[in-house]
Amino acid sequence: MTNSKTHIFLVLIFAALSLNLFAQTELSAIKKLTNGADVILTGKVTNKTSTWNENKTRIFTTARLQVRELLKGSNNRAPVEIVYPGGEVGDVGEIYTHMPTFAENEEVLVFLKKDLKKNKYVVLNGEEGKIPVLQDVKTEGQMTSSNQKIEAIKKQIRKFVNEQ
Repeated sequence: MTNSKTHIFLVLIFAALSLNLFAQTELSAIKKLTNGADVILTGKVTNKTSTWNENKTRIFTTARLQVRELLKGSNNRAPVEIVYPGGEVGDVGEIYTHMPTFAENEEVLVFLKKDLKKNKYVVLNGEEGKIPVLQDVKTEGQMTSSNQKIEAIKKQIRKFVNEQ
């Protein structure tokens, strides 16, 4: 092989190995989230409201999701409320790094833990536990922002849930 062909061949091998490692890392993260979550679901954000805590020292937002599909846990498909730090009340806004935020009408796949004090849910592992679901205009399928098919992720989640 000539030098340029060898170089191209090595680049292709490295790219294939990197993609495989990335896929394994993603799969490991999905497994960890699946094992740690009380509830996993896909749904659509129907509304959200931000309020001060009792001492008016922090803002919390509650996002209400209409459940589309329940992948783990029991919920009888009733709307789910997710609480997270941050939001806007009047002209005051708070933003927390590495915490998920939700937008009205957003489609999501979320890994949730039950907040026993408030009878609501929190997203497991911060922003890692929320996957925005996007519509692929070409295939009309659902994808993540990193072009992974949501159906493939849900299939892996179901597999991990069955192994528990």
